[in-house]
This record gives sequence, structure tokens and C-alpha cells, in this order.
Amino acid sequence: MENIEKSFISDVIVKVRQAQYEALKAVNIHLINLYWEIGKSISEKQVESWGKSVVPNLSKELQKEFPNVSGFSVTNLWLMAQFYTEYHLLENLQPLVGEISWTKHIVIMTKCKDNTQRQFYTIATKKFGWTKDILRHQIENKTYEKYLLNQTNFDETVPEQIKNQAILAVKDHYNFDFLELNDFHSERELELELIKNVRKFLIEMGHHFTFVGSQFNLNVNDKEYKIDLLLYHRLLQCLVAIDLKINDFEPEHKGKMEFYLNVLNDKVKLPNENDSIGIIICKYKDRTVVEYSLKNTQNPIGVATYSTSSVLPEKYKDFLPNKQLIEERLNEFFNLKKEE
Repeated sequence: MENIEKSFISDVIVKVRQAQYEALKAVNIHLINLYWEIGKSISEKQVESWGKSVVPNLSKELQKEFPNVSGFSVTNLWLMAQFYTEYHLLENLQPLVGEISWTKHIVIMTKCKDNTQRQFYTIATKKFGWTKDILRHQIENKTYEKYLLNQTNFDETVPEQIKNQAILAVKDHYNFDFLELNDFHSERELELELIKNVRKFLIEMGHHFTFVGSQFNLNVNDKEYKIDLLLYHRLLQCLVAIDLKINDFEPEHKGKMEFYLNVLNDKVKLPNENDSIGIIICKYKDRTVVEYSLKNTQNPIGVATYSTSSVLPEKYKDFLPNKQLIEERLNEFFNLKKEE
């Protein structure tokens, strides 16, 4: 009887939380719609050549009429006008206006000027539940650019039902600027610093990663092999082996990772889990060497670089693919919205 009562209480709690979430979502949609309409009205008056003084006057009257309601400052009213002006004619952005909160829209609108980039961060924020601070960090850390550049063989090696999510799970470049390391650190020092700052490390790796262990031990015929870092991805439901390299990527690194993944799949992963994936994180890489190394590889592997500075190298931008490839990669990402 006690277990039945506990189950009943748990069910009610879940229903209350779901109702709270739906209520908050509805409030957000109504608020965004209100701001959209206010922005539209201001924009139309500007077209009619009304002076800029209309906004301060409107702000003053709204705050007088609704003293307990925030959001009617002069700055916010101008942002509403900008929001409407820049989004209302764009088919890819207008349907997304109710998906995230107003404060997150402001971050995206003020920090991203490219419309496709805005679409990317809006969908990512909704899908991954990014807070405003995490969203700001993702933009400043060039997550959009890194997604377009990432080098994996997941198209050929990962099951179709999780392929797109897996591609998103691996960046092309990781920013470890939270580490206290000099330029001549060892791989062990890099590993220990990442463990010491594991919370920041997991944030940088991305949503849904959890920490399993460091120097994870694999026994094969009484011989020990150790994986630098072992993570688990809750959405992909698979183990993620991380191999750290402080120098250039070399083709033999791929062979070592394949060995790790074969052993993990045979001896560690659970029956209900997907095959393990590997990420080789190195200081530098030749993109052509990586492409040849991953060609015809049977295990899912990604190769990324890392830096301990928040500044993305200028030449990094030169690696961005052509417009057609960008569209293909982003279509994979945007289609995730339909899969939810």
C-alpha cells in the first residue's frame, strides 16, 4: 500500500510540474507576442515619419499606467521595434519568435547579425535548454562556426536515428580558457586540469555529457590500457572516449582510438546502449590528414582541436565551407526541430 501511495504522489507531482512548465511557456508566448505587436506599432509610426520622441513618451505613459510591470523602458521599447523590423519579413526567423524567452532573443539579436546564425542559436537554445549565460558563452565561443567545421565520420558510422544529434555533440574546436596552464603543459597536466574544472569542462563539451572517469582502465589479456577521459552522452545513450594530444594530430591516433572503442563496445557498454564514440582532442590538426585518416573507418570518431585562450585564431574563419555545404550542414541541424 505504501508503494502505491508513493507512486500516486509521484504521478501528481509530475503533472503539477508539467502544468507549471506549460503555464510558463504560455506566458512567454503571450509576452513575446505583446512585444512583437508593440514593436510593430513603433516601426509603423517611424515609417510614418513620427519623431523619435514617441518612444520616450510611450515608455513614460506605459510605466505610469502599469507601475508593477517591467519591460517598458525606452531601451526595451527600441529593442521591440528592432525585433519586429529585423524578423517580420524573414520566413526562417518569424516562426521562432515564441520559442525562447525575450532576454535570450535580445542576446541573439544583439550579438548575431547573420540571420542563419540567429536561427541556429534560437533552435539550439530551445532544444538544449540553454540559460542566458550559457547562450552568451556559446555565441562568444563561436559554436556556430565550430559546428560548421567539425570533422567526424558520423555520417557513415552512426545509426540514422541518432546521427544528427551525434554530429551536434562534437565540436571542431574546444575552448579551455578556464584552465591554468602554461604553453608547455603535458598531456597529463591537461587531463588533471580538466578534471579539476570538470563542471566547466562539461559545459564546454556540450549539453547532455556526464563524467564517467579519468585514466579509465581497459584490460585485454592481462594487459592494461587507459583512456584519458571517459564521458557518457545521455541523449545519444553511449560512452564517449576522449583522447588528449598536446601536439599535431597523427593518423596513428585514429588507430589507437579504434582499439579503445572496440574494447568499450565489447566489454563495457550495456546491452541497451549505442556503440561508443571517440573524440581525439589535439592542439593542432591538418584537415586533409584528418579526412584521409577517418575515411573508411568503421568506428564513429571525431577529431577536434583545443586552445587555452578565448580568442579564436583569425585563420580559423578561412576554413569555413562554401555556401552550399553550409546550407547542407545547417539543414541537418534545423531538421532536428522537426524530430522533437
